[in-house]
Amino acid sequence: MAQQESPMSLIESIRKQVTPIHPEGYVFIASFGVATLVLGSFFSPLGWIGAFATAWCAYFFRDPVRQTPLDEGLVISPADGVISAVGFFPPPPELGLGVEPLQRISVFMSVFDCHVNRAPVAGRIVKIAYKPGLFLNADLDKASEDNERNGLVIETAAGRFGVVQIAGLVARRIVCFVRQGESIGVGDRIGLIRFGSRVDVYLPGATRALVTIGSKAVAGETVLAELRAGANRRAFKSS
Repeated sequence: MAQQESPMSLIESIRKQVTPIHPEGYVFIASFGVATLVLGSFFSPLGWIGAFATAWCAYFFRDPVRQTPLDEGLVISPADGVISAVGFFPPPPELGLGVEPLQRISVFMSVFDCHVNRAPVAGRIVKIAYKPGLFLNADLDKASEDNERNGLVIETAAGRFGVVQIAGLVARRIVCFVRQGESIGVGDRIGLIRFGSRVDVYLPGATRALVTIGSKAVAGETVLAELRAGANRRAFKSS
C-alpha cells in the first residue's frame, strides 16, 4: 500500500508552487484588500472589481526564484519584459561613463511583468545616481533622457556597466535595494519600479549583443550579451 503524504509535506508541496510576494508589495496588497471590502459592502459588483484589482496587485509584486548563469563572460537581463532597443547611445551624464556612445540594451516592462530588477553582472557598485524627471511612456527612446531615473555603475574586471531604472507613464516610484560600495552577485536583486517602466544596460568594450528588438527577456535568466568569444560550461544559482 502506498504511503500517504503527511499534512506537513503536503503544505510544503503547495508552498513550493506559490510564487513569493516581495515585501515592497505588502502595503499595496493590503490597501487594495481593504478597499475591496469597503466597496463590496456598498455595491457587490464593486467588490468583485476590487478583488480582481487586489489579485493583480499581488501578481505585480511577485518575486519568483530564478536560475542565473554564473559565467563571468555573460551579461544577464536585469528585468522581465521585451527588448525595446539594441544599439549605441550616449550614457546618462550623471553616471560618469563619458560622452561617447556605449552599446545599450533596453528592457521595457509592462504592468503585467515582474518588476523586481536584478544585477546583470557581478561586481562592486561604485556609484548610485538618482535624477528626477518626467513620466513619459518608458517605451519611447527619449524617456532615457527625460524621465525620472536611478542609475547604478557596477565595476567589474571587464569594465564598468551602467544600469538605469527608468520610471514610466504609470510608474511613480523607483526603489533601490543596494548601496554604493556594496559588492553584488549576478542575478542579485537591486531594485523595483512601480508600475510599468524600463531598465537600460550600458555595456563596456567589445560586447556582443545576443538579443534583438522584440525578444522576450526574463530577469536573472536571459543572456543579453557576451563579453568574450567562446562559451564555457555554465554553472547556475537559484535566487
